[in-house]
Amino acid sequence: MALVDTLLGLPDGGEHAGPDSRTIRLLLELRSGGVTDTRVLAAMERTPRDLFVPEPFRDQAYTDVALPLGTHQSVSAPSVVGRMTEALDVGERMKVLEIGTGSGYHAAVLSRLCRRLYTVERRRDLVAEAERRFARLGLPNITSRVGDGLAGWPEQAPFDRIMVTAAASRPPETLLAQLKEGGTMVVPVGIDGRDQRLLRLHRGPDGFDVDDLGPVVFVPLVPEASARD
Repeated sequence: MALVDTLLGLPDGGEHAGPDSRTIRLLLELRSGGVTDTRVLAAMERTPRDLFVPEPFRDQAYTDVALPLGTHQSVSAPSVVGRMTEALDVGERMKVLEIGTGSGYHAAVLSRLCRRLYTVERRRDLVAEAERRFARLGLPNITSRVGDGLAGWPEQAPFDRIMVTAAASRPPETLLAQLKEGGTMVVPVGIDGRDQRLLRLHRGPDGFDVDDLGPVVFVPLVPEASARD
């Protein structure tokens, strides 16, 4: 029985090796903090966060904190990953775009929920490391590339869902244009970390409905030309 089934008192879903105490504590903390979607919790249970955390911080991999990757980037706190993933409401037949691969942790979680995940990252070294992790975990439905996140992935558009993991001053028009009707995008908005808000935008026939999901803190979404040293 999977831990998520046990925690929520659900019927046995089949054979499962059983998580360690670190994962148990983390999932209990996530659930008590408001992440209640069983599919999201199960995806996070199956994704070993320590694989995506630099060696000096692996003893903190199962605590609910963001951890540094270097070069002003970080692995988001599990509660933030859970909250954003739950808000995106990903279905198993959906095509999803992620902007900001980073370590690959959030992409790995999303990939367990959708049919196909496309992820864009401006740093070539991070993409290479993330791809090695995806291969190690056996996640064949992820396609990654080095590029400007603000440009999205127009060759694969439109997308059912778009996840943005860096803050923009406003919801990027180029990404909104790649979202199909009926689709949803989750994006942090606001450059100053003290004033950032997590927004969910749903594309309807007459425009976008916007939900404010509360405060967050993310690094800024940087165009490729501005990101070069």
